[in-house]
Amino acid sequence: MWRLSRPTPDDVRRHLESQRHLPFSYEPVGATRDGRAPVGFDRDHNRELLGTGAPAFAAACAAVRAWRMFAPPLVWIEPQGTPISTGDVVGVVAHALGVWWLNAARIVYVIDEPRWFGFAYGTLPGHVERGEERFSVEWLDDDTVWYDLMAFSRPHYWGARLVKPFARRLQRRFVRLSKAEMCKAVRTGA
Repeated sequence: MWRLSRPTPDDVRRHLESQRHLPFSYEPVGATRDGRAPVGFDRDHNRELLGTGAPAFAAACAAVRAWRMFAPPLVWIEPQGTPISTGDVVGVVAHALGVWWLNAARIVYVIDEPRWFGFAYGTLPGHVERGEERFSVEWLDDDTVWYDLMAFSRPHYWGARLVKPFARRLQRRFVRLSKAEMCKAVRTGA
């Protein structure tokens, strides 16, 4: 759903309610868990070193739980404070070139292991793209802590196919901003 003004909380609520019980808009759901991308989808995988040790990992986990990897004014989650829980539906609000997009996504799975934390969400029919994105943090045996983004996507609607080069540029910008936000969150202790 795109518009020329910022969606109100009521707009978000109505959009998410209309999407809540719809199926995912792509197959295979959960493919980001092992890093696969279906044929015909663009695959993106990005990593950023956040720091070392238990404090960096704890701060990174707290940042993911708070959706800090979404960087306004380009993109953010509505409603803010949505818990990271399998099955929860969120609005992904994006803003570029004076246009606002309200997209719907559902959390596919959650990773909650002693040294690996994160989740993936998948697109619902009310999303401009089709695909899945995983956001995770890992504390490796060498004591380094990494932010990892893995996604696969392709345009959902004909209009999105027409502007695919622009959409890919926005996706790359999101990755840069997201990595910077996670670094900042770890530096400040989330």
